[in-house]
Amino acid sequence: MDDRRKETRRRFSAFTPVYDLYPRTLMGYLGDLNMRGALVIGKNLTTVNKETILEIIFPGELADITVVPVTIPARIAWCRADEPLQSYSIGVEFTELTPLHKDLIQQILDRYHFSHTLSDADFDQER
Repeated sequence: MDDRRKETRRRFSAFTPVYDLYPRTLMGYLGDLNMRGALVIGKNLTTVNKETILEIIFPGELADITVVPVTIPARIAWCRADEPLQSYSIGVEFTELTPLHKDLIQQILDRYHFSHTLSDADFDQER
């Protein structure tokens, strides 16, 4: 079975902190986003396959988007070191998206113009 992503992720250009709520710690900052998951850039190694709840605090400049911050159940799909940056790229898969989550993510994707679109191959990792 092909586990490659079917949807292109887009780089998110706003300063957007992402917290792991169990326990509540700063995981990092949103690097890109799509309807199925996100890339978080963080300073700490994260446990792969951990089920958690993420809190994403979208910037206040999204005044016409009413759900700020948002909590989303997720699974840590992968984590890899980015040696030159001394950080970690953390792939998260959203596990339960409500219609409200879907609407919010779509509004954010529609509102922002991304300078770089990442391909599926940029994020494919073994589970």
